[in-house]
Amino acid sequence: MFICAGKEESFPFAMPMGIGLEEMAINLTKFLATRKEVPKHLLFVGTAGSYGRSTIFDIVESKTASQIELSFLQKQSYTPINNVVSTGEGQTIVNSSNYITTNFELSKKFLNLNIDIENMEFFAFLQVAKSFGIPAGGVFVVTNFTNQNAHQDFKFNHQEAMRRITRYVENRFQFKI
Repeated sequence: MFICAGKEESFPFAMPMGIGLEEMAINLTKFLATRKEVPKHLLFVGTAGSYGRSTIFDIVESKTASQIELSFLQKQSYTPINNVVSTGEGQTIVNSSNYITTNFELSKKFLNLNIDIENMEFFAFLQVAKSFGIPAGGVFVVTNFTNQNAHQDFKFNHQEAMRRITRYVENRFQFKI
């Protein structure tokens, strides 16, 4: 089953569950808790910002997410909870926050932690899937770098990114959208 955030990031093949960590966690939990039959697999589809390794329109797959805030990188905060969740092996870690990184210097600190891209919903998505025992992963298309132009670049590249990820999912999972 395909899941997406919704609104600007809606796909005809995916069920929208909400934007950001909280909406995704609440809505996906409600959805799964009320189903008679639990999906065999969940796949999140969405856009991402790159910390520098991935380029615009790259397609990235992942099964691991972190939830690290910028203040943590600046040594201004800590967390007593586990801030990484994984549902399988994979090299790409996706960071999630309700805030978009716009400081490219701080982006480099994510790269030093082997975190490549950011997406607002993925950590919550994986956390819920894991709590229900459902295998899950994500497919992302890079729309922007995490710098001062992040929002403008996201808006400029969004339509083409949506076309590309739709085509990728169609080919990768062999169905016609």
